[in-house]
Amino acid sequence: MNKQTRKYVKVVNEGGIAWTYLNRPEKKNAMSPALHVEMAATLDELEADPAVKIVVIAGEGGVFSAGQDLKEYFRALEKTPAEAKRIRLISNGWQWDRLYMFDKPTISMVEGYCVGGAFTHLIATDFALSAEETTFSLSEVNWGILPGGMVSKALTDAVLYRHALYYACTGDAFDGREAARIGLVNYAVPQARLKDEVTKLAQKLMTKSPAALRATKQCIRQVRQMDFGQAADYMQEKKNAIRVGDPDQSYDTGLHEFLDEKSYKPVYDSFKKEGRTTKEDKA
Repeated sequence: MNKQTRKYVKVVNEGGIAWTYLNRPEKKNAMSPALHVEMAATLDELEADPAVKIVVIAGEGGVFSAGQDLKEYFRALEKTPAEAKRIRLISNGWQWDRLYMFDKPTISMVEGYCVGGAFTHLIATDFALSAEETTFSLSEVNWGILPGGMVSKALTDAVLYRHALYYACTGDAFDGREAARIGLVNYAVPQARLKDEVTKLAQKLMTKSPAALRATKQCIRQVRQMDFGQAADYMQEKKNAIRVGDPDQSYDTGLHEFLDEKSYKPVYDSFKKEGRTTKEDKA
């Protein structure tokens, strides 16, 4: 799906960063069935595109998302259960399954409003930065339902139990500062600085080994649901996987530059991914 055929998703590629915008600004980027279909296809394309190093999820017009479109996602599908199920699977697919284990680092840039179903892809991304002025709301309880989809599960995994229970049961709105305090986002900054801060984080991530970064973020996600024995086995296999088919030869290169060349300090910097030599190259 190229940009000529996208209507509800907009992608802007800048220096390895794919700024991916939900594009229904007239609806505060409420998510319709058509938007879900486009986002699912777009994420497939971005993951396969070698020019894309980082994916940023945002909302066109300065609003992250007002959640699911109540009219198009719920009411319009009430009498077509098969179609409702198909769209629900697509929605959960891109918002959670795809983003949760995406091969490339993902960042949510949260501004304006983040409401209801938008919590799903907010939490599924690896990192989230918010404007201090953003309004967050789980308002479902106020109109007679619970936070559905993956929201309730995702929220209780992302923040402390008491915070999840309080905001889901009261429906109280909160701002970006509070979202940072409870751990829903990494940190919040004034609106005017938000895109610069997201860019800075993306550029920092692009200095890392893609293979090591992918394995690390997937490990951190997966081991939370494992016991210690399972986690040890899983992490060992991930460590082995970094050394298989890694064009950067991250493990050997990092050790060589640190131990042999003494050319960098890993506490403060990443190894050089370009113009490097290994012991084998010198031999």
